[in-house]
Amino acid sequence: MRAAIAAAAAGDVLQLEAGVHDGPVLIDKPLILEGRPGAVVDGGSRGRTIEVVAPGVTIRGLGVRGSGIGHEMDAGIYLEQSATGAKVLDNTISGNLVGVYVHGAAGAIVRGNTIVGRSDLRLNDRGNGVYVWNAPGAQVIDNDISGGRDGIFTNTSRRNVFRGNRMHDVRFAVHYMYTNDSEVSDNVSVGNHAGYVIMFSDRLKIHGNISRDDRDHGLLLNYANDSHIDNNVVSGSQKCVFIYNANKNDLTANRFENCAIGIHFTAGSERNAVSGNAFINNQTQVKYVGTRSIDWSVKGRGNYWSDNPAFDLNGDGIADAAYRPNDLVDRVVWAYGAAKLLLNSPVVEVLRWAQSQFPALHPGGVVDSAPLMTPPHVGPAIETARLKQGEAGYGRR
Repeated sequence: MRAAIAAAAAGDVLQLEAGVHDGPVLIDKPLILEGRPGAVVDGGSRGRTIEVVAPGVTIRGLGVRGSGIGHEMDAGIYLEQSATGAKVLDNTISGNLVGVYVHGAAGAIVRGNTIVGRSDLRLNDRGNGVYVWNAPGAQVIDNDISGGRDGIFTNTSRRNVFRGNRMHDVRFAVHYMYTNDSEVSDNVSVGNHAGYVIMFSDRLKIHGNISRDDRDHGLLLNYANDSHIDNNVVSGSQKCVFIYNANKNDLTANRFENCAIGIHFTAGSERNAVSGNAFINNQTQVKYVGTRSIDWSVKGRGNYWSDNPAFDLNGDGIADAAYRPNDLVDRVVWAYGAAKLLLNSPVVEVLRWAQSQFPALHPGGVVDSAPLMTPPHVGPAIETARLKQGEAGYGRR
């Protein structure tokens, strides 16, 4: 195979026959490398199984396995900064440290691959399914990613699109660091430590994603700003959403359900608009530790709360009274864990009755001044089908 690449001219199509072909391989000219069914490139546990340094290269229909594990840049397919416009399509990439490493290759496309990471290493020693570093315009679309550390990890990049991927048996499904002006849409995360972990990134579109049974968080925003987060479904996590020092975000038409905490809101997060969402059957709908009063409604439309025993006498779809998810008792319990022993005591019942009769006793916090009577429609009906698909096999292609 190395000899065929050396003899090829720019633009040639090289087809690998079924069988195992020895790597590592360096592609230093624009060409198409594709495999017939059963064609596998094996790196022999050395370095990068396939390394691309030329622009305009396509790698399609191959099995790619056996990278080294001695260096963090060892990968099944490694796209160097000079490999602009590279396409990695419909491959089965398994048993590598990193599945696909997009190391500065602007405009690269990673689509339709099945990527299985190393699960025989300690979690912190594993690589990511797809690692995007400083690759403007790179797209990661319709891949099935499992094993390894994070499904997709991006660092110091911009204008990226991560769409339609299915991630399971990883730490974080999508992990964002310092990546701006980008999109995370229509992905499915099932059974990971966390779903979508968005950190130190601005101006994102986070739309139509599903997180189901991700252990710690479905969606985490940490120093994430000026982003639009809509039509996402999160269920079955410890925290559906955790917002930490994230500002000027718009959370609209999401569904957060069956979590221990629906939304944990803390650390000086300012000017976030939260409206049109559904908070359903969470043990604690909102955890907010602070003294300010925050109204989670926009232009007379708030959110749906499944535990709100509300009336709507005029039939406009908006409850007649404001909804407060927390009271003074919640604050005491959060600050002093031992106070849980008093939750069923008469004094707590009297305190809660007093707050209901005298709203001035409320210490601040989240209030929804226009709660919805019915849960809003969240995304197209296909989202339910995708959840069922996940139950049948994590959405595997």
